[in-house]
Amino acid sequence: MSTTIEIKVPDIGNVHDVEVVAVEIQTGDVIEIDQTLITLETDKASMDVPSSAAGTVQQVHIKVGDKVNEGSLIITVLVSDEVATPAPVAETAPASEPAPVVEEVKAVDVVAPKSAAPEIPPAPLSKGGETKGKAHASPAVRLFARELGVDISQISQGNGRKGRILKDDVKAYVKKALTEGITVTGGAALPKIAVPDFAVFGDIDTQPLSKINKLTGQHMTSVWLNLPMVTYHDDADITEMEAFRVSLNSQKNVDVKFTGLLFIIKALSAAMQQFPRFNSSLSSDGQSLIFKKYLNIGIAVDTPNGLVVPVLRDIPNKSLKQLAAELGEKSEKARAGKLTAADMQGGCMSISSLGGIGGKAFTPIVNAPEVAILGVTKSTMQPVWNGSEFVPRLILPLDLTYDHRVIDGAEGARFMEALKYYLSDVRRLLV
Repeated sequence: MSTTIEIKVPDIGNVHDVEVVAVEIQTGDVIEIDQTLITLETDKASMDVPSSAAGTVQQVHIKVGDKVNEGSLIITVLVSDEVATPAPVAETAPASEPAPVVEEVKAVDVVAPKSAAPEIPPAPLSKGGETKGKAHASPAVRLFARELGVDISQISQGNGRKGRILKDDVKAYVKKALTEGITVTGGAALPKIAVPDFAVFGDIDTQPLSKINKLTGQHMTSVWLNLPMVTYHDDADITEMEAFRVSLNSQKNVDVKFTGLLFIIKALSAAMQQFPRFNSSLSSDGQSLIFKKYLNIGIAVDTPNGLVVPVLRDIPNKSLKQLAAELGEKSEKARAGKLTAADMQGGCMSISSLGGIGGKAFTPIVNAPEVAILGVTKSTMQPVWNGSEFVPRLILPLDLTYDHRVIDGAEGARFMEALKYYLSDVRRLLV
């Protein structure tokens, strides 16, 4: 004769609504007494719930992600009369003692000593269906992974008991990412932001993002997640530069307009020649730097369809007049949506200028695989002490963001000082 019995969640201490993080069995499995049925996890510990009977699983009543409490039904099991009763309790326990307590396991990783016999490999995660793709790790390991920015679900198999992911597995994943260039895109390592139904609050209008918006967003997210970026803020005195610019534009027979951006482009080019690491890119394996013998600069242009970055080429060998003509042509093509892929390739460093709008400072994101970007905001007249009195000077805020894997803080500061030096007196660009 056979009997069907129910196995429920035992006394798990004074905790409620505990999450099921793994289901180790499925319908039809033959199980033994003390075999792990499910794994529960709180914010402090994880615990395995063992079977109190042996037999054949008739139905699984719990799935990964469920919240359970003491007494929640886990499975129904078909057992023979000989084994229909739960495992006996210790002789010293009173007859009325409740089901054995599953003690809370502190968040530590237990690794078998080297002399221990090798573990039997865990069953594939796809066996139970519900556990496929679910990372099996303790809260401490999950916290460790989050601190390193690792999406733990990307680690398919751990080296702990039953495939549990250990801290060493997370470290190995990070090491592989650094040496092999694993790229996280689209915010895959971050929890998604919940978006409510805004229509319940009032009228809305939903419009699709442009292709440029979507591609820019994906690229910027990838850069933000993969590059350790630092932004250095400083001010440049451009009083003499502005006076020279005004004088150029006041001359007769001038067929181009000289803007402050042109002088910034030339000054940036000079600083990049002085500091070649700013004109380099990190190799895909992260083991070497690629130094470029050409010098092209991308200029971020605001268009009705989104931000694009056309590239001005061979900056050191072009005059201000040539650059003015090229910048005007590329900007017009950008706003008309007529830029080609070639127009936006080959940049060595980029400039993002908000000077025509305003602002005091911002943090531009590096346009990888470039290693740095220069941000520019609106210049203002400010009183500056010259040693004996305050005098009005035109001050330009500058924001330099760089890839800290390639450029350290000291070199970033020296680069900014060089850039300010060239901007303070444009005659130095002729030397």
